[in-house]
Amino acid sequence: MIGSALTIDRHIDASPGVRDGKPRIAGRGITVQNIAIWHEWLGRTADEICSEHGLRLPEVYAALAYYHDHRLEIDAQIAADGAFVEALHRVTPSKLEAKLKSSPGE
Repeated sequence: MIGSALTIDRHIDASPGVRDGKPRIAGRGITVQNIAIWHEWLGRTADEICSEHGLRLPEVYAALAYYHDHRLEIDAQIAADGAFVEALHRVTPSKLEAKLKSSPGE
């Protein structure tokens, strides 16, 4: 009998001190959250993700399986990360926008 949990566990890892404890491809810094965003929201195929990020198909499919098993939790983290980025943009002025506004001839 082939244990799917064992297969996924072999490809997915999570450590408190690495990537804020987010589940990731074992031995890599690429999180399951990244894979989910690339695949689900940006429409990348598993093959495209592999070639763009130097991954193997079993790693990408394990990440997608993990994502679907933990979808609510990971989607909540994605939303929280997006809210954090938006809040950071509101309180941190863009250096490029400031430079463009201060250039002569505008």
